[in-house]
Amino acid sequence: MIGRIDEVVFDCANPPALAAFWAQVLGGEATARDDDWWYVDPPGWTRVAFQRVPEGKAAKNRVHLDVEVADLVEATAQAEALGATRVGDLHVDTAGSFQVLLDVEGNEWCVVKPS
Repeated sequence: MIGRIDEVVFDCANPPALAAFWAQVLGGEATARDDDWWYVDPPGWTRVAFQRVPEGKAAKNRVHLDVEVADLVEATAQAEALGATRVGDLHVDTAGSFQVLLDVEGNEWCVVKPS
């Protein structure tokens, strides 16, 4: 083993807004280290951080967060009320169900319900 995950970092244009969104999704408080670096410490999970970068998002994420929920329809509606955007239809397979969403800066993530 080389080490352990310290935090998951999102590059973004507006760290306070993205931190506030994810704090409402995952729990925890949106906290500023400085104007260009905000973070959330979700209960029971590693820190999620947001750093300001000059370039915009250009392509699909190669890594994304899956957020386990009890009710996909309700969780999707709550996420949309926070500013998330639904992408495509609900997916169902033998592993469970999931809905792809975009956060307020267009980063892909999923609400999931394992089978």
